[in-house]
Amino acid sequence: MARRDTTDVSARIAVAPARRPDDYLESIRRVHGVPVPMTTLDDPLAVLSQCDGLLLTGGGDIDPALYGEAPHATYAAAERGRDALELELAVRAIERDIPILAICRGLQVLNVALGGTLVQDIPSQVPNPLAHSVTDAFDRIAHDVTIDSESVLAQIMGTTPLAPRTAVNSRHHQAIKRLAADLVITATASDGVIEAVERRPSRFCVAVQWHPENFWRTGEFLPLFAAFVEATALSRA
Repeated sequence: MARRDTTDVSARIAVAPARRPDDYLESIRRVHGVPVPMTTLDDPLAVLSQCDGLLLTGGGDIDPALYGEAPHATYAAAERGRDALELELAVRAIERDIPILAICRGLQVLNVALGGTLVQDIPSQVPNPLAHSVTDAFDRIAHDVTIDSESVLAQIMGTTPLAPRTAVNSRHHQAIKRLAADLVITATASDGVIEAVERRPSRFCVAVQWHPENFWRTGEFLPLFAAFVEATALSRA
């Protein structure tokens, strides 16, 4: 994807709460965006009215009651208030066509907000799964993903039909089960786990299951953040 220089961009990016926010914030700063960290006490509409983009972050599990299921034995809730806040953020941002980048839990929030469901525990519910929860080093490569060559993600990352794979880190035990009707799959792992989706009617709505923010020092995924921040700038033009 051809991108203009973003050195003059001052887009304000609402960043959903996270236990370890620093890498998200730095990834936005590295592409000349202005991160606006949120708390669970914030009013979603008030924040979105003052920001140009929304970054949905990683974290604990979404309450399965929100997609009509009883909790699996491995259910580990996110911080109190995050589910309600982030589901409303996702819906309101889509209504207003505010650019969204969703990461790990954020991808799952987006899917549930639009009517999808989740695999609650990959190790026990996916046949012959890869190691998707690698926590000894946040930027350690866990596996490859294959990216759809027709996707926005492929344009951003420069993958092609002849070289469709990208190596990623991985820290999740849940994944998309039933895909929300508004979303399309744009990357998968070799075990069939959905690794990225996008909403094509939106100006920019890209979600990935891995953690690109952990690579801001080496830059492998800065093009993803740059494309996101650029989309917010274009939406204000």
